[in-house]
Amino acid sequence: MLEVKDINLFYGAAQALRGVSIAAEPGKVTCVLGRNGVGKTSLLRAMVGQYPISSGAIVLDGSDITGLKPYERARKGIGFVPQGREIFPLLTVEENLKTGFGPLRREDKHIPDDVYSLFPVLQSMLGRRGGDLSGGQQQQLAIGRALVMRPKLLLLDEPTEGIQPSIIKDIGRAISYLRNLGNIAIVLVEQYLDFACELGDSFAVMDRGAVKFTCDRSNLDASEISRQMAL
Repeated sequence: MLEVKDINLFYGAAQALRGVSIAAEPGKVTCVLGRNGVGKTSLLRAMVGQYPISSGAIVLDGSDITGLKPYERARKGIGFVPQGREIFPLLTVEENLKTGFGPLRREDKHIPDDVYSLFPVLQSMLGRRGGDLSGGQQQQLAIGRALVMRPKLLLLDEPTEGIQPSIIKDIGRAISYLRNLGNIAIVLVEQYLDFACELGDSFAVMDRGAVKFTCDRSNLDASEISRQMAL
């Protein structure tokens, strides 16, 4: 269970996040929506500890992790798939996947079968360099690398950006599978509204660094979310 409680984040004199609160539960997908530049990526990077917040709290499974460094949060079970993928282009697919071993105990340092069952193309390309893969294949690699860490919390920053429709479907199926396992909380930052509405259990629309609209699947109104994103 993740709880982000009233966090504020500044870049110098500019305020990037304004009293943001969201939650993510195991077995559910929390979707964070909004236009470019409204604070969605800043929120995820605050969760993983790359950007220190000025106030508020980030709580994982009842423990306050606000003061922990990124590698300490990774050891707590936070997996992050950044916007732009950030794979290592000169490393092979297998070597990229093994970079997810960092926070694991020795006995867990192997690639889970789920990575290959969700993304079979990775197994067929283990010896290829990451930079030789297509954008969609690199996105699958970035998600696979995060799954190698056995995350309790998976943060996905616009996984459909610039990706061909067939791979978007593969990524959607993977997220559905992971949600249905029931032991991973997922936060999905997305601009592709149809994709978010298909997968999400709860929704938060951001604007100017703040959450301005929330709803859950029981009262989901895609047209209202679209309107809020356009305002």
